[in-house]
Amino acid sequence: MDEKITIIEGPPPVFEAIEDGWALGLNESPALFDLALTRVRTFNGAALVERCHRTWRNGELIYLHYRNPLGLEERAPILAARNVETDEGHMLLLWCRRKPEDIDEELGFDDLDDGDEA
Repeated sequence: MDEKITIIEGPPPVFEAIEDGWALGLNESPALFDLALTRVRTFNGAALVERCHRTWRNGELIYLHYRNPLGLEERAPILAARNVETDEGHMLLLWCRRKPEDIDEELGFDDLDDGDEA
């Protein structure tokens, strides 16, 4: 049976592209995958991080299990996890392996090419 962290309620996770040097080293694979960061609110983030560590020590994978915007079940392998305590409670930061087309990239105004050059 696969170990998993399941998102029970709320919207689907947003996967953000990352460019952190240390995190890019997590994605050593013969297949073409990218690493993405998602943030998940949780009741006890420290226990979930410990569960990840225990699974990895046993040489196994742990997955983030969620429903996509269409309501279909999906899962993404978790490669790193960190718990952050905020004023609103625990926030679990998960670095997951994703296919490049599954990563949401946020564009700022500086990223838009409007064709006007000075």
